[in-house]
Parts: sequence; structure tokens; C-alpha cells
Amino acid sequence: MSKLADYSGPILEIDNLSISFFTRLREIPAVMDFSVVVQPGEAVGLVGESGCGKSTVALGVMQDLGKNGRVVGGTIKFKGRDLSEMSADELRDIRGNEIAMIYQEPMASLNPAMKIGNQLMEVPMIHERVSKDEAYKRALEVVTDVRLPDPERMLNSFPHQLSGGQQQRIVIAMALMSKPALLILDEPTTALDVTVEAAVVDLVKDLGKKYGTSMLFISHNLGLVLETCDRLCVMYSGEAVETGSIEDVFDKMQHPYTQALFRSIPLPGADKNARPLKAIPGNFPLPHERPPGCNFGPRCDYFQDGLCNGSDIPMSGVDGDDRHTTRCLRFKDIDWDAPFVAEEQKEEGKVGKTVLKIDNLKKYYEVAANALFGGGETKVVKANETLSFEARESETLAIVGESGCGKSTLAKVLMGLETATDGKIMLYDQEIQDIPIEMRNTDTVSSVQMVFQNPFDTLNPSMSVGRQIIRALEIFDIGANDAERRERMLKLLDLVKLPRAFAERMPRQLSGGQKQRVGIARAFAGGAKIVVADEPVSALDVSVQAAVTDLLMEIQREEKTTLLFISHDLSIVRYLSDRVMVMYLGHVVELGDTEQVFSPPYHPYTEALLSAVPIADTSIEKEHIVLEGDIPSAMNPPSGCPFQTRCRWKSQVPNGLCDKEVPPVRDLASGHQIKCHLSDETLAEMQPVIKMAAE
Repeated sequence: MSKLADYSGPILEIDNLSISFFTRLREIPAVMDFSVVVQPGEAVGLVGESGCGKSTVALGVMQDLGKNGRVVGGTIKFKGRDLSEMSADELRDIRGNEIAMIYQEPMASLNPAMKIGNQLMEVPMIHERVSKDEAYKRALEVVTDVRLPDPERMLNSFPHQLSGGQQQRIVIAMALMSKPALLILDEPTTALDVTVEAAVVDLVKDLGKKYGTSMLFISHNLGLVLETCDRLCVMYSGEAVETGSIEDVFDKMQHPYTQALFRSIPLPGADKNARPLKAIPGNFPLPHERPPGCNFGPRCDYFQDGLCNGSDIPMSGVDGDDRHTTRCLRFKDIDWDAPFVAEEQKEEGKVGKTVLKIDNLKKYYEVAANALFGGGETKVVKANETLSFEARESETLAIVGESGCGKSTLAKVLMGLETATDGKIMLYDQEIQDIPIEMRNTDTVSSVQMVFQNPFDTLNPSMSVGRQIIRALEIFDIGANDAERRERMLKLLDLVKLPRAFAERMPRQLSGGQKQRVGIARAFAGGAKIVVADEPVSALDVSVQAAVTDLLMEIQREEKTTLLFISHDLSIVRYLSDRVMVMYLGHVVELGDTEQVFSPPYHPYTEALLSAVPIADTSIEKEHIVLEGDIPSAMNPPSGCPFQTRCRWKSQVPNGLCDKEVPPVRDLASGHQIKCHLSDETLAEMQPVIKMAAE
């Protein structure tokens, strides 16, 4: 039974909350004048960019702000009681029992030295003093609820024996053990694959209904919030700027920042040439450098001097809507229905000759069965299995698939960080599959460059930005002397739209988006012919993603580069790629131009991937396909078709063929290949997964 029986008011009431962190130099206001209400059984989404204060609000609710953080104004009430007035014992009783929190990184919440069952049983044994048998029974029930296979084996496992998606489900199970009244989820799916994310989101919604739990869902992904929440609160620079029901905020937005956020994400219909995304100009203000008046003022299209920067701006109610409020003085003057004036149309890059040809590429690893102490039979991990494709000049080829499908292994072999087991890689007319990077000549190394997922890990923290780019120019033998190299470095900063003054800055003085631009400048320093971009925008905020994506496209047009864009975000893939290659467990299961891959007939795996992508548009209807189970291990792949253990179409193929044979590659149309046993008639019956509600 839920703990709501004795209370009927709002579960959580945050009223004019202000939180500051105190350093030796100054007070840094992290959250100001923030209000939100969560009713029983309601899910409220909290969205905004990194640094806007979302997680600080969550830590304020948990009363866990550390020794430097302090609530300096307003109140946080849980079931009508002010949390700041509770004793340490009362708070301890509430935390984990009535208010539970799920963090972004599941391993931060799990003890690596304790079996899962014992960790789950601790919760009711400590909070409710139940017996060991009763606690085990409850642990078994919640592990079954979170749809984990073989619950008894799960309880007997250590955290490291589970995949990331399974670990996150255990953390959710742990949070639900005491049937909390309020569940706070802080980016709970960021580290997960899109198919696992879809299953976890589905799970959270169902469990919210089953247990009657209220939720505060923190995310920067608007599509995810649309699928999980009833209401939404948009934050910018420490303040709530718009709150309301999902429908009101998505379809009748009343704040320029909300509008700017939506214009910077690739919704269906966006096109990199005809309708490019519009990045938000300028940068997010630092907490101690906020402008007077409206925090968003310096980046706003509707800014009015003397009004918007005159005084602090309160939240105002929007007439006729369900508790819809906005922090904008001009919201009644703005024509919110005015058509979106796109950035100027870009000329489509002409796809040229073949630059890269990969033929039957295989990459196998041999792993000792007992890798720690040696001994035992060796097993073979088939990371890439007979990959064949071509990439042409000025083309963007997207490579998509879940973790463990072999995308990054392919990138490593291309870069020469690994050599191929079999097959050919032709760069122009040169074979490079057997040449490790240290044996490659300068021209080959500069021709194939990489932009990495995490810009923080790829820059030397003790070297200035300019020096890091000049270092690349020295390695590539570009420029006759230091003066020429410095001039080329400054031109590269212009190319990635960073001020030339940044040459003297250290990496720690740059934001994530600025660091990624330095990484891109370095990749293009030697005139790269092929750039492998491995999830280059997944660590960045939505508005920064648009700017960096646009930048990659612009440089590609100028330099005629071939871009291999590795991603699991199909919205961005649809927006910027010319062709798409879908990988599963080392195999290419589908390959075609973007239009072919995004419309039926699909490979059953592509169909599931498309269904899993959260889309921030209320007019979109999606078929609901949740893949059961995780990707099988490449060390022990299933027999026959690699996807058969999770395929919902398998029963349509006679004679158990899917279990016995790897499907042949078939051409469905010009340039559209698929690796599947389904008959042409069955494929022809496939319906679109994503369609407009009016269709």
C-alpha cells in the first residue's frame, strides 16, 4: 500500500526557492525564485541545459546540498511539511523511504562488493524493520516488476555482472522497494541505449501507475519528457521560465527560450539544406555574471531595451490554460504563430567520387576464458562481421546501432588503432587495413581523422588551445615555419567560429561546446579527407548540438570532406545524413539512403530503433515496439540471424530458418540493402513506425 492514504494535498510544493553555493570569493546563486507543485500521482518534467539548476533543485528536495550549499529563500514542502524544519532523524526516515532518487550513473548507487539481493533487502529491513524472508520476497517482486530475466539469478549476482540497462533497472527497483510517495529521476537514461531507454521509460510510467508514485523527472531531452510526464517546467539559468501541461508548453509555448529550444532540435521535417536548425546565439551566462532583468535577454530575438533589462521579472499566468505560467514581460505582444524564418538555405554538397571502400571487413578478438589469470580455452569475439560499404566525397554516412554493435571497433580499424582480421579497406587506391597508425605515412594519418564523443578527454589540460592545434600542424608537416603555422591555426579557429583570442585560453576555461569545436579544428588541421565523428554531440546541450552539427556541415561543404557520423540519436541522423548504415552485433543489417531507411520496409531491428526514439512533437504518433532483453554478447552470439532472439517478426519465417542461418544480403531497391529472411510479401506489409497524427 502506498503511503498516500493519510494525505490528500500536493506531494511536493516548492515555493519561491532560492539556493546558493558559498565559496571563499563569493556567493553563487544557483537557483532563484523557483516554484513548482507536484500533485499525487503526477509526473512533472524539469528540462533545461546543463548548469540551469535542475539537479540543484533535486538535491534541495533531498536536503543534500553539501556544506557549501544553502537554501537562502523560499520553502520546500513534502506532504505539507517544510523539509527545512525537520530533524536529522526525520529526514533520514523520509529519504529512501518516502522520497527516493535515481541518479544518472547506476553504479554510483550500487555497492560493487555486495550482491544485488542484499542491497535491495537492506531498504525495507532498515526503514520498515521487516524480516529477512519478507525483504527477500519483496526484492523478488520488484525485480520481477522491473522486467529483469531470471529474478533469482539477478538477486544472486554482483553489479559488475549486469549490463548498464540491467543495473539501471536494479536502481529503479531499489528506489521502489519502499513504495515511495515521490520519485526523483535525474537523467536516468542518459547513459543507456535508445532501445533500453525506451524500455526503462515504459517501465517507469507503468510503475508510477501501479504504485501511485509522484515523479519529478529531470532531463534535457524534450522528447523523453513528452513521453513520460503530465506537466513540464522549463528552466534557464537558475529560474523557471515556463511551466504548464505538456500540451500547453509544447503547442502553445509562451517564452522565447522554450521556442528557441524547440527550434534547435531536429524534429521530423527539418532538413540540413532546406530547413536548417537554428542554434541559440551567444552563450549561457555564468551564475555570477547574469544580466540585469531577464536572464535570457542577451540571447532573445524579442529583447526590448529598458523593458526586459529594467527589473526582476516575475512569473505571469497565461489566460485560459491549466496552471500555465511564463517569465516574460512581452509574451502577449509576440506573435507565437508566426512562421519559423529558417536560416538561409544551404546549397546541397555535390557527392563526388568514392573515397573509402570497405570489402568484407572482419575484426575478431581472441579473449582468454579466464582473462585475469590466463588459462582456459580462448574465445573469439566477432566485433565486426563481413562489413561492406562505400563512402563518397562530400557525403555523410551515418552508422547507427546500440552499444556493442561494433561501431567504435570499425572506427578504430579505420584510424589504424586496430588492424583488420580479414577483408579490405581502400582509402582512394591504397589498402590500409593492415597498417597500424604508427606505420602509416603522414598523408594517410592526416587524411583520416576523428572527432570524439567526449571533448573533455581529448584535450591536453596543460596546453593552450592554440598550441594544441599548432602541435597537430607540426605532426602533419603543414607550414614552413612557426609564423605560417600560427596563421593557419588562427584560420582554423575562424573555421570553427571561435574568437581568435581563444588561442591563448586553457581547456578548463572553455565550455563543452567550445572544447568540441577545438577538437573539430584539430581534426581538420591536416585537411582531412575522411572525418570519423563518434557521437560528437551526445555530450552537449541541445542548443549547442545544433551549432556544432551545423558547423560540421558547413566545414564539410567547404572542404568536401567525407563524414562518417557514428550515433545512436536517430533524430540527428535523419537530419544530417545522406545515407544510413544500421549495425547489430557486428553485422550491417540495413544500408540505404536516409529516405529508404526511415520509411518501410525496414529491417525489424531498424523498425524497433525508430520506435524507440523520443520525438518532441505532440502531432507525431509512433508504433510502440519495446525490444525485450539486451544485445547478446559478441563472445557468445546466437545461432542464425544475430537479431532473432529479440525479433517480433520471427514467427513469419517458416522452418525455423532464423535460428539456423545468417540471412543473405538482399537488394530491396537501388542502393537499399537489408539482411533478413522475411519474404518480399511480408516486408511489403510493413507500416510506417512514425507518422503525423492527422495521417
